[in-house]
Amino acid sequence: MDYDVVIVGAGPAGLSAACRLKQINDRISVCIVEKGSEVGAHILSGAVFEPSAINELFPDWSDKQAPLVTPVTKDDIYFMYSDKRAFRVPSLLAPKTMNNHGNFIISLGKLCRWLAEQAENMGVEIFPGFAASEILFGDENEVRGVITGDMGVDKDGKEKDSFMPGMELRAKYTLFAEGCRGHLGKQLISKYGLDQDKNPQHYGIGIKELWKVPDENYHPGLVIHSAGWPLGFGRKSTGGGFLYHLEENQVVVGLITDLSYTNPYLSPYDEFQRYKHHPKIAKYLTGGERLSYGARALTKGGLQSQPKMSMSGGLLIGDNAGTLNSAKIKGSHTAMKSGMLAAESIAQAIEDGRAHDDLTDYAKRFERSSIFAELHMQRNFSPALHKLGTLIGAAYAFVDINLFNGKLPWTLEDNKPDHQTLKPAAECTKIDYPKYDGLLSFDKSSSVFLSSTNHEEDQPCHLKLLDKDLPLSLNLQLYDEPAQRYCPAGVYEIISDDQGQNRFQINAQNCVHCKTCDIKEPSQNIVWQVPEGAGGPNYPNM
Repeated sequence: MDYDVVIVGAGPAGLSAACRLKQINDRISVCIVEKGSEVGAHILSGAVFEPSAINELFPDWSDKQAPLVTPVTKDDIYFMYSDKRAFRVPSLLAPKTMNNHGNFIISLGKLCRWLAEQAENMGVEIFPGFAASEILFGDENEVRGVITGDMGVDKDGKEKDSFMPGMELRAKYTLFAEGCRGHLGKQLISKYGLDQDKNPQHYGIGIKELWKVPDENYHPGLVIHSAGWPLGFGRKSTGGGFLYHLEENQVVVGLITDLSYTNPYLSPYDEFQRYKHHPKIAKYLTGGERLSYGARALTKGGLQSQPKMSMSGGLLIGDNAGTLNSAKIKGSHTAMKSGMLAAESIAQAIEDGRAHDDLTDYAKRFERSSIFAELHMQRNFSPALHKLGTLIGAAYAFVDINLFNGKLPWTLEDNKPDHQTLKPAAECTKIDYPKYDGLLSFDKSSSVFLSSTNHEEDQPCHLKLLDKDLPLSLNLQLYDEPAQRYCPAGVYEIISDDQGQNRFQINAQNCVHCKTCDIKEPSQNIVWQVPEGAGGPNYPNM
């Protein structure tokens, strides 16, 4: 099938690009492929939403009933210095980027479904349940489109009765809007050396739950952010928590753990379960009902880690290109704007009769845009936290951002990739996590159940081990196999038999597509690949 533009991923970046293309020239044919069972099924974010991009893309969004219904009414920022105590940070001492006046608390999944409706009304073709598994290249190594994955293949690679071959989707230009650590984007960065002379990309894992709480615990529009406990004290880890009050008595709570941590015994999942027991958080959740659970990685490296975003015939956009503003803990508007800028570059190229070019003008548009200015101002936020720790790093960020508006004449470097930061288990203290109480904290299996994750069981495993022996021969011996703990879905287990023999088990059906294993595995031995289309989580309102 031939199109002018093929877009991989129906997230905020890809959908905004599609809408902008049609606004510029409705004759441009646009196709979006989305690996989730429906648009929004794999979307997970905080999310406090800054409306600048949607104001530009759809100035009449309110008339079109966009799901922006809960304006932020109050910002609380806490520094948690123990499991019981916290210090409320005065607004004068908080980074100005944490001021959310004028923003909305939203479900990003709902927003993406709304954007998909706008795109389809404009004539964009959207194919949910189809995973782009390969890149089509031309004779001169230019990107020519993508190939969707075969469906109906058993775990041994044989065709079942339900077999349906993948489709070639050919395009003049292909946009890769896969989100963080996109598996095709990762290949493109490697093939074209797009990260040359850049810092390694850095990541966090965000784990989130959606709750329905009693009336007395509900404060619509309240935004809470926190730093400190349970991360950042004696474990050489950084990150932060959040709790937002949506509409209809719904509250989202989550914890972001930077994947630069050093102790292989650290479990981001269990740190999150502990976090919910802090009195500043528990008072909103007590007596409530947990509705959904999910996890995903997010980029945190900033401009220093942002790869070159263009190659012949293709562009990286959104979180796939590292456009998340980690200092604000929000990046949906920056992702949307990156897609809109990409659309403008592509529309101009098509109008000029050009196809499969390297659209280097996209980088120029990006550098002239508001999101570049925003990212440049925040560029030292994450490196400061990684190098200086939570307290001193936050103080540095306050001086840099609030007093100098991000214009200090230097840029901090962070050259150690996250997968190289683990220390041997023998050098670290084992962490004794409390038992789950079934009221605020829960085990992984019940959490994965709430994510509605499902994969066709009889299919090839989408989690590839480059060396099948390495988990036992190296990782278990040196790091007590950290995959058991960094995975938030119980995908990886060490199973011992009656004779004391160990084996490494992969429960691929549990995978929530967070990509943490692809990022944190110390030898980069795990390669995350797309499973059959429509597999994975099915988030209703995340």
